Amino acid sequence: MKKSGDGGERQRVTSGVPQLDRLLGDLFIGDNVVWYDDAGSLASPFCFHFIRASRAESKPVVYVSFDRSPRNLLEKLGTLAEDPSLILLDCFTHGKGSGSDVFLGFYEEELRRWPCRIVPVREPGRMEAFLDDLYGVHASLEGDVRFVFESITGMQELWGGEERVSHFYSRSCPRLYELSTIAYWIMERKAHSHRLRARINQIAQVAIELSIKRGVTSLTLLKAEERGLENLHQPHFYQTRDHRVVFEDHRRSKGLLNMGERLRELRTRKGLSQSELARLVGVTPSTISQVESNLIYPSVPALLKMAEVLSVEVSSFFRGEEGAGKRFVFSSSDAAETRLADVPPEALSARLLVPVDQDFRCEPYLLEIPPRRVLPLHFFAHKGEELGYLLEGELKVKMGRMVCDLQAGDVVVLASDIPSRWENPGETTARLLWVKVK
Repeated sequence: MKKSGDGGERQRVTSGVPQLDRLLGDLFIGDNVVWYDDAGSLASPFCFHFIRASRAESKPVVYVSFDRSPRNLLEKLGTLAEDPSLILLDCFTHGKGSGSDVFLGFYEEELRRWPCRIVPVREPGRMEAFLDDLYGVHASLEGDVRFVFESITGMQELWGGEERVSHFYSRSCPRLYELSTIAYWIMERKAHSHRLRARINQIAQVAIELSIKRGVTSLTLLKAEERGLENLHQPHFYQTRDHRVVFEDHRRSKGLLNMGERLRELRTRKGLSQSELARLVGVTPSTISQVESNLIYPSVPALLKMAEVLSVEVSSFFRGEEGAGKRFVFSSSDAAETRLADVPPEALSARLLVPVDQDFRCEPYLLEIPPRRVLPLHFFAHKGEELGYLLEGELKVKMGRMVCDLQAGDVVVLASDIPSRWENPGETTARLLWVKVK
């Protein structure tokens, strides 16, 4: 099914959040948008932007509240409640509020001073009665109407059971579609079974998951019907500031907040696996994996320990490319012990001579091979150019069928071929300055 406007095209509507519009490919008349809220409060800023954008277009908004008293909801909406085109459908007072005088007093004492229209639902616990009031309000309005339902979770608590909620949504969602509305449905993700979520997700035109981990909020598109998007199931990080929604994707792409990629880069240069870093820091490998995937941020103690283990400043995790290369002199204390993949540590010790958080086109290492040791492979699995200078001792290097003897002062230059064997035949440690060119 497609809703058409002039010329047969679907009528686009803004969500009020430009970045969300770009991710989603805009909203369309007829969309039912379900918000799976991981914390119960993450969807509110998106709802407020939606209401504000609807008001700018002079479109009526019906806000259906099962969870908040009118007084509480009006305080939450702030200046948005001063719009006469806003209708609050109060399912709380005679629902969870049980018709208490505490809540009924609002209609006697405060109702008249609010510009918006407030409609009490007398029997919200009866689904049919609620539907009569809901569509009665809709019938009094003109044009395409916008709805915000807060919340499916509140409906379930009042009506008792997921089956009734599923039945209601299965009936209401198609009807709202045919009535040329746009509806936001808020749902606390953890308060419902996977079965109900799957059922609702199947019916809705758009499904969005909002989550928060270690203080980092993310939005993930689970479904966007008839849009052909390639960014489904990918988390997009954002923050709320002064009631504004600010996405971080653009800033992360520049490396300013892409801590995960930075941690992975520093860990790799140090020659540590995720499991090894986790053990040294005192966290689980899953934690390191989630940090490197930008799903969570580490705690402050873990962040400090990561910096200590990797021999970097804490600021290195947040530094972009513009911070690299400003230093040009490094002392011996800046060198960091590192492990080389697949190379036994007893056969070779390696130190990166510049801090691991410095980005250069080349990486200088000091390699030491103990006496009488044999390495049946090259130091690095590297496709770029490499250069070595033997500082002390002697070495044998095998390249294909050819074996070369190296003495102190000799230079090795590798363009594409990689040695298959290194050997220290002497009685002293061989010390080799080795440079990888990126």
